[in-house]
Amino acid sequence: MPLPLVVIAGRPNVGKSTLFNRLVGRSQAIVSDEPGVTRDRLYGLAGSDRPFRLVDTGGLGGPEAPLVAGIERQANTAIEEADLVLLVVDAREGVTPLDQDLAQRVRRRNRPVLLVANKVDATAVEARLGELFSLGLGAPIAVSAEHGLGVEELFSEIEELLPRQSGTEGHDEPSDPLSLAIVGRPNVGKSSLFNCLVGEERALVSEVPGTTRDSIDTLLELEGRRFRVIDTAGLRRPGRVVDAVERSSVLRTRRNIERADVVVLVLDALSGWSAQDAHIAGHALDRFRPLVLAVNKWDLMVDREQEARKWEDLVARRLRFAHGAPLLFLSARTGQRARRVLDRAAEVHAAAGIRVGTGELNRWLGDLSMGEAPRGGLRLFYATQTGVRPPSFVVFCNDPRRVHFSVSRRLENSLRDRFQFASVPIRVSFRGRRESRGA
Repeated sequence: MPLPLVVIAGRPNVGKSTLFNRLVGRSQAIVSDEPGVTRDRLYGLAGSDRPFRLVDTGGLGGPEAPLVAGIERQANTAIEEADLVLLVVDAREGVTPLDQDLAQRVRRRNRPVLLVANKVDATAVEARLGELFSLGLGAPIAVSAEHGLGVEELFSEIEELLPRQSGTEGHDEPSDPLSLAIVGRPNVGKSSLFNCLVGEERALVSEVPGTTRDSIDTLLELEGRRFRVIDTAGLRRPGRVVDAVERSSVLRTRRNIERADVVVLVLDALSGWSAQDAHIAGHALDRFRPLVLAVNKWDLMVDREQEARKWEDLVARRLRFAHGAPLLFLSARTGQRARRVLDRAAEVHAAAGIRVGTGELNRWLGDLSMGEAPRGGLRLFYATQTGVRPPSFVVFCNDPRRVHFSVSRRLENSLRDRFQFASVPIRVSFRGRRESRGA
């Protein structure tokens, strides 16, 4: 039985994302005074004694005309799925017509509701709580999401209203699904690919660049395999990041790259390659994350065979540091070859987990050194693997200071070819033989 689902709803800028962050215990949602920052459903885990899934939604009745319908649809879908709705209002402003409308809409959904009066840290606010009874949702729970006031009481009320689960139900999901971060420039189709993979409109798709600002995690099970798919905000060039919200999005995207097992870089078949694509790929590989390259909007291409050859040549030239990364031509809009992203991700993830025996590793090192005179006085003695994901190796030598970068690169490429690591980033470090004795 899955964990119960609690949905945070309300009009824009009443503090829903601040409350979400407070309940999940970390800054996962972006918080800003700018209305309409949260646009998608954002999922997290909350509670310790009785854990539950928590969903932050976009503000109902929000101001962004091109996105209002999508934001409303996202929030309404979340409410339909909910075991409990937290309707958040701003205690400083009292009851507004929009609050009254939302309360009526939530009541019609026939879901348990808790009325949460946020921002009670302001002076003389508690005296205005009485008017919130007019919403017909019972006594409001007064909290300050920003300062943590009243949150323990809110947790207690949530636990009282959640459906009871027996034994260890709700904890039966196997651990460690393959974590997949979908990254790329704005408007290349990341959210469309995300929706195609998870099989529903979980992420809001729009032609407006930069629609996704928060990062969304969704667990997906397909043919016995489990994935955690992360949709992320588009990464722009640093000079084009103009506001605090977007800077926060970029930082979260980079953190999501770091917590992913595999990074899917979405490229735009129509607009072609850009330096920013190489920058994003480089960031993933700097964090030793395997790459899958997904060229989207392939259904709109005319001479596909010729264009595919161009992309293969371009990637070989521009992404030499990601040599051999899987390259897929797909359409997130039609679904053409989109699910192959999961297959390629599983393959590179498996390659990143290869462990080589010490004996086999040293036979490789002996074969590599055979017939070659030492360069610059460097001598390589033996090697050992110290970890996986990323595959990590230590090579012991007479003097690590004599190791030129070309030697390190040659060893990495040889390891890749000999042991089928393919395009997986490899970490190779060098130690003096005396260091091994003291270890």
